[in-house]
Amino acid sequence: MAITQEMIDRINELSRKKKAEGLTEEEQAEQKVLYKEYIAAFRANLKSQLDCIEIVDGDSKN
Repeated sequence: MAITQEMIDRINELSRKKKAEGLTEEEQAEQKVLYKEYIAAFRANLKSQLDCIEIVDGDSKN
């Protein structure tokens, strides 16, 4: 799953509400799911980037 702007906006909205007035149990569950999805997408993106890195040794004479 890709990280969408809507996902980020909702995470931020829930975070602000949590600090200001607290969250209902449903909102806490939603926040937990959103965080897990965000972290999974972040890790997949990072892994994809790392898989594309090629290390080149500049000292090689080949």
